[in-house]
Amino acid sequence: MEVTVAKSAGFCFGVTRAVDTVYEQVEKGLKVCTLGPIIHNEQVVNDMEAKGVRVIDSVDDIKDGEDITVIIRSHGVSEEVMNKLQQKNVNIVDATCPFVSKIHKIVRQKSNEGYNIIVVGNEKHPEVEGICGWCDNNAYVIENAEEAENIGVDSDKKICIVSQTTFNYKKFKDIVDILLKKSYDIDIMNTICNATEERQTEAGTIAKQSDAMLVIGGKHSSNTQKLFEICKRECPNTYFIQTLDDLDLKEFQSFRSVGITAGASTPNNIIKEVQSYVRNE
Repeated sequence: MEVTVAKSAGFCFGVTRAVDTVYEQVEKGLKVCTLGPIIHNEQVVNDMEAKGVRVIDSVDDIKDGEDITVIIRSHGVSEEVMNKLQQKNVNIVDATCPFVSKIHKIVRQKSNEGYNIIVVGNEKHPEVEGICGWCDNNAYVIENAEEAENIGVDSDKKICIVSQTTFNYKKFKDIVDILLKKSYDIDIMNTICNATEERQTEAGTIAKQSDAMLVIGGKHSSNTQKLFEICKRECPNTYFIQTLDDLDLKEFQSFRSVGITAGASTPNNIIKEVQSYVRNE
């Protein structure tokens, strides 16, 4: 069986930075907690918990002046959450991905200049929630063509469009095209990060050339779900797995070529384990 592994599979820059930050703080002997799971990968989060890292869901779970280091994950947080954290008088380590921080600055500035903000992404995703929190939660969030068609934005104001960093690039372009036809005065900021575009393009190419495709990642990982959608469109035999345990190799015995890609929050050891297992069968 021919097995092709995407070169772009696995941790992106922002995730690597956030994960390394947690382990660095643990090694200093500090009491560490993360505001939400540091990444959407159960294996990594479980390993951190075994090393004493606590996951908290809300700033309200922190006592004032508590002797802890709070790490903000790569998805970032809203301005309100950041202010609340600072008021708690605890040690804060900001591991927000620089590409996400850049979007925070854009929407804050454009909102102050009187623009309507449109965020293309999933409104329930923590990254999008954080972005909206830097323009007083006045942003319009849209995720598909239908929502773009039906959007009721004030046509007298200029519009600034940004995107969730992990959004499907083709879908973003389609949504922008719909909005442009409405004759709004639009500033388009393609804030999908390069690593996401690269990963999606490579995954689609490999899927097109393979009999079957494996997409590895956490079940709550937005960027992995996007990869699955892209691969499934090119290769009907596409499977979404979290770890080797989810893989049923009986299904693969009739395939001559298998492609493998993985989301931005998938550790390299899991990718290698799957690759090795598929190759040896």
